[in-house]
Amino acid sequence: MGNAFRMTLPTLQVLHVLYDDLHSEHYGLDLSRKTTLKSGTLYPILARLEQHGLVTSAWENVNPKAEGRPARRYYRLTGSGCCRAYAELERARAALNPAMPHRTVHG
Repeated sequence: MGNAFRMTLPTLQVLHVLYDDLHSEHYGLDLSRKTTLKSGTLYPILARLEQHGLVTSAWENVNPKAEGRPARRYYRLTGSGCCRAYAELERARAALNPAMPHRTVHG
């Protein structure tokens, strides 16, 4: 699928959290806490990002009884998602405050 979808403030919040820690996987509750988004907003964003190839997800391989909690679904940016997140976050930064310094590129 293409990358044409509306870049909302909540979507930018999710991209910001994922981009700021590229080397980690993030599960829904973790993302919800870091973005302050409720699950009814967060999960549709994650689904849309995954549908457009910007995010990938996978269920953790654990025994829920042994862990005492349900298995978590982990999310992370894809290569193209990382590039798109950087571009969108820079565009938002420039729109909000043109004098603000540029973000560094993770790699």
